[in-house]
This record gives sequence, C-alpha cells and structure tokens, in this order.
Amino acid sequence: MRQQVDMGERFAELQVSELLDEIGGDEQPTGGGTASAIVLALAAALAANAARRSGPGWAEAGGAAAQAETLRARALLLAEADALVYGEAVALMRGNGPSRDDRDWAIKEALDRSADVPVLIAEAACDIALLAAEVAEGGNPKVGADAAVAAVLAEAVARSARHLVAVNLATVKDDERTERGERCAAIAGAAARRALRAD
Repeated sequence: MRQQVDMGERFAELQVSELLDEIGGDEQPTGGGTASAIVLALAAALAANAARRSGPGWAEAGGAAAQAETLRARALLLAEADALVYGEAVALMRGNGPSRDDRDWAIKEALDRSADVPVLIAEAACDIALLAAEVAEGGNPKVGADAAVAAVLAEAVARSARHLVAVNLATVKDDERTERGERCAAIAGAAARRALRAD
C-alpha cells in the first residue's frame, strides 16, 4: 500500500506507472480535472526545459524557466485540490454524508466548489500556453518544437478545464467562472497557434 503524503506532494512523488494506476484506479476517485492538471504540469516542465536549452542566446531564458517551474508546482497543487473536491462530490452523490434531506443541498454546494478548481486550472494553462509561445518565438529555434508542444498541451488543458467548469455549473446561470474558463481557453488557443507558427 502506497503511503499518502502531504497535499501537493502525492502526485509529485509517484512514478509514471503509479500515477496512471492512481488516475485509472477506483481506490480514490480522480477525474478529468486531476488528469488535466497533471498534463499541465508536464507542459510546464517541457516549457522549462525548452527555456533552459535556449541558454545564453536568449536573455529571457532563466526567467522563463523559473516561471515555468513555478507553474509546474502550481499545476501539481491543483491536481491534488481537484482530486479532493471531486472525491467529496462523488462521495456525496454515492449517498455518503449528510441525511437525505440535506444531501441535495450538499451535492449542489460540492459541485459549486468543484467548479472553482477547474477555473484555476484553466488560468494556469493560459499562463503556461503564453509562456511556451514566448519560448517558441524568442528561444533557441532548435527547441521551438518542444515549446510548441508545451503550448498545445496547455491549450488542451484550458479547453478541458473550461468544459469541466461548464458541466459543474450546468444549473447555474451567469456565473463569472464560466466566462473566465471561456476567456482562458481562447487566450491559450491563440498562444498555441503563435507557438506553432514560430516553430
């Protein structure tokens, strides 16, 4: 049995095969938000690598690499946060928790909280897509393809997170989180296109 570690470290401490087992298993519920945040951490790592490999020829390389590492750490924290709120929502929908009279309200509240994390994932994805586009445009052309892939992965995460926000808020009208998710997905898409053109 794998030992649980503190929030933000559990996914970071896993080997790739363990990570896939964690997401694909049924021991703890993990959903699309958790998987998206982990993909986002991979995109940030790839952007950091491309920035570092742009080396002394690009004055912004060090700063871009540091920013990408910060975003990578944020993405892993968001993966943990999503797993937590998603797990709470799933438990309530399975009938665990408050009495039947209070369950509908508790489920509504859990779904509302579940929309918060995907919005943050979409915003982080937007940041990574923009950063990766800068690396693709200004960094070493030899690593432009890696930077472009990082931007495209970040775009996919932003779009996925936007979808999760919409699903979780399906019964809520005019929630600003829906608009934030839409805006992030659009910006990330534009950044990915910039990165692909630069490659």
